[in-house]
Amino acid sequence: MVDNQHRKISGYRDFSEDELALINDIKGVAAIVGQIFDGRLSGIADPRWMAIAKTDLQKGFMAPIRAIAKPEGF
Repeated sequence: MVDNQHRKISGYRDFSEDELALINDIKGVAAIVGQIFDGRLSGIADPRWMAIAKTDLQKGFMAPIRAIAKPEGF
């Protein structure tokens, strides 16, 4: 693995400790939600609505992470 690989990707920057903690907190909650979807909801819910819900929640978790990360460009 390459150290500081984010520095080699265009548009990325260094984060403060608070920013890293917030991003990791959001990712932790997203992982818990993902486990619920893949575990307890699997097989009992309508697959089409599950796919829609998963996509919308993934976008929902991505939005605050991008808001914190403030990536450059589109």
